[in-house]
Amino acid sequence: MKYGKWLGGGLGWVLGGPIGGLLGFAIGAIIDSESKQENRQGGRQSASGRTHAGDFKVSLVVLIACIVKADGVKKASELETVRRILVQAFGAAEADDAMEILERILPQDIDENQVAWQISRNTNYSTKLELLHMLFQVAYADGEVCQAEMAALERISAIFGISPVDFNAIRAPYTKGKDSDWAYKALGIEHTATDEEIKKAYRRMAMKYHPDKLTGLGEDVKKAGADKFRSVQEAYEFLKKERGIK
Repeated sequence: MKYGKWLGGGLGWVLGGPIGGLLGFAIGAIIDSESKQENRQGGRQSASGRTHAGDFKVSLVVLIACIVKADGVKKASELETVRRILVQAFGAAEADDAMEILERILPQDIDENQVAWQISRNTNYSTKLELLHMLFQVAYADGEVCQAEMAALERISAIFGISPVDFNAIRAPYTKGKDSDWAYKALGIEHTATDEEIKKAYRRMAMKYHPDKLTGLGEDVKKAGADKFRSVQEAYEFLKKERGIK
């Protein structure tokens, strides 16, 4: 089946609401007529609300569309960078499927707020952190993020209920060339923190961003989540070396 690899992890609540409407337009051939009728009527969430790998990946594609559309300009170079990120995370076959879905979604009107609310209602905090992390990868793909893209990230994060500390922690590794306090922010602490507070912060953040938190979303999503875990480790090692922490 076309898109089989991308959607193979299962679809649940994304078949309803605004995401289901976009998905139905993009790949309606794989959605039965009953689901499409539900989407036109405003959608119906799955009974369990459980997030599957397919739900995560479709949500990611729609959110990437929001970031790409934020500045009103669709750049070929930006889309190629998006594909590279998806290939690295999920492999070439799934990235190709995702990019075809993305290309079909981009021309559509997307209600960013409704999409974010649908995702927020159906996913746990760890899943939302990983979605935001991957959106930062897209936004910073060319080394910089424009004001419109940052504003979109902030709006999505606010709807997700992501704390300012976690938002800044996800952003911190991308600012290391400009912000001398990046490692502290990556661990969610101030630069005045004691050595012991740094150690505690590392343990706390390592637990929060451990890839095992994403186990239910499939091995490829779990593997993608390891990138943020490594950035926490990098920040800690940087501070250990800078301060001579044993």
